Amino acid sequence: MTYTGDVTPGGAPAVRDLDRLTITKVSVGPMDNNAYLLRCRATGEQVLVDAANEAPRLLDLVGDAGLAAVVTTHRHMDHWVALEEVVATTGARSLVHTADAEGLPIPSEPLADGDTVPVGDCALEVIHIVGHTPGSIALLYRDPAGTPHLFTGDSLFPGGVGNTDKDPERFGSLIDDVEHKLFDRLPDETWFYPGHGKDSTLGAERPALAAWRARGW
Repeated sequence: MTYTGDVTPGGAPAVRDLDRLTITKVSVGPMDNNAYLLRCRATGEQVLVDAANEAPRLLDLVGDAGLAAVVTTHRHMDHWVALEEVVATTGARSLVHTADAEGLPIPSEPLADGDTVPVGDCALEVIHIVGHTPGSIALLYRDPAGTPHLFTGDSLFPGGVGNTDKDPERFGSLIDDVEHKLFDRLPDETWFYPGHGKDSTLGAERPALAAWRARGW
């Protein structure tokens, strides 16, 4: 079955098998949050991006293979409701950008721009995107056998950047970081996975960048 990234609250996960990494996407909680379980196909090591909600469902996804780490993309509560239970059950490391660490319910190891999060033999590059929150991050997987894959949290969605509460300074920071750190660095075929809703590619969104900047949100 062709991966589309379409998931619904309480529905079946969407699974994408890359050459070295398997991505499992599931929608959880009342705010239709996306959580992503990443599994190295060579070693079986797993990392969860956003333990957003519904800990029992996330733990079922993890299964008996264990969980090396949970990466929280930013400090907003809807992205970490299940974090404490998932970490307590699995013993996984909790990772978050240092600027958002105080917003989480448990002590977490700090991340910084340019850090690498291992997933077995695979690696995720941490990209700091300031604006939606001070410590929002995107996670970049450069597939050696294909296109880049980017987990954007609430910083980038199909149709625009994340919410900045109509604050011009926050919006300016966010649109600048999204444009220069993501669109300027990565090719159009880069597939991105947001914190809510459907996936997209940078190429599909690139023509609208100027319009997003002009509208101010």
